[in-house]
Amino acid sequence: MDNEALRITLFCCSNSFEREDLADYCKGFDASMFKVICLPCSGKVDVPYLTKAFETGADGVAIVTCRENECQRLEGNMRAHRRAGAVTSLLEEIGIDACRMTVITPKTEGIAEVSKCIQEFCRKIQTLPKLSV
Repeated sequence: MDNEALRITLFCCSNSFEREDLADYCKGFDASMFKVICLPCSGKVDVPYLTKAFETGADGVAIVTCRENECQRLEGNMRAHRRAGAVTSLLEEIGIDACRMTVITPKTEGIAEVSKCIQEFCRKIQTLPKLSV
């Protein structure tokens, strides 16, 4: 898959990161390949949001949560992990590689750490065949 064709949807917790921050830190990739959707909490992402991202052409979907045990909504980042797990199960069931869905929970380095994780995720998605929707 070539770099221009890659389409990544990022759902992010607006309490932790701004849309512009994520786009700026995705160095090495065309910023236009990212669709960044900020939510009041990563726990607000739901299975229909995630599946819709794939239905509308995303090659990969990532949820960027706040740090573990730092969620302002108490368990939002844990809900995001559970919902992503449900979507990966659905992907596997229909024969799509589950690695197209990921959750990024920063440990210590904040946006720099998230940037590295997004770049690794994009590289992994680039090695997969193009999804036909």
